[in-house]
Amino acid sequence: MTSPPIISPPPETPSLRRRLACLLYEGVLLFGVVMIAGLAWGVLTQQRHALVGQHGLQAVIFITLGTYFVWFWSRKGQTLAMQTWHIRVVMIDGSPLTRSRALCRYLLAWLWFLPALLTLWLIGPKSGSTATAVLLSGMLGYAALARMHPSCQYLHDRICGSRLVTQRPTGGADALRDTLNHNPHR
Repeated sequence: MTSPPIISPPPETPSLRRRLACLLYEGVLLFGVVMIAGLAWGVLTQQRHALVGQHGLQAVIFITLGTYFVWFWSRKGQTLAMQTWHIRVVMIDGSPLTRSRALCRYLLAWLWFLPALLTLWLIGPKSGSTATAVLLSGMLGYAALARMHPSCQYLHDRICGSRLVTQRPTGGADALRDTLNHNPHR
């Protein structure tokens, strides 16, 4: 007689608060990546003024960010910030993202910023605080859309067929505790 197959519960979706905290931490980490890309662009093009070559710099940063996200998502399913917050991106069936799906997710993730960027383009940036307020309201509106979805997934994940799941650590404190509790000399 065979035992019935063990059915594991579906992976847990991280809370919206945890995902937004991860996004904030991702921004902190990407500050360094963007600064290095900007420095490389400035040195290679011998840029002397911030507005000269502005569109080229924007393209380089867009490609740099895309390379960062696509590489991490297709390699391990997690960026550095996602590893810290124990969040992983996978396909709906739980399989890892392919490079093409990771690229699709990166491009569609710009939907977070599109309404705010369009608003700023239409009204013109009045001040730094106006731009920040418009960007934050656009991002929070996009995050609110996720709450309306039954599994609280973002729009770009729904379109790409991907989803964010909680990735429980497999080692760390539990493995250390087990190692310390195991004494072969008893």
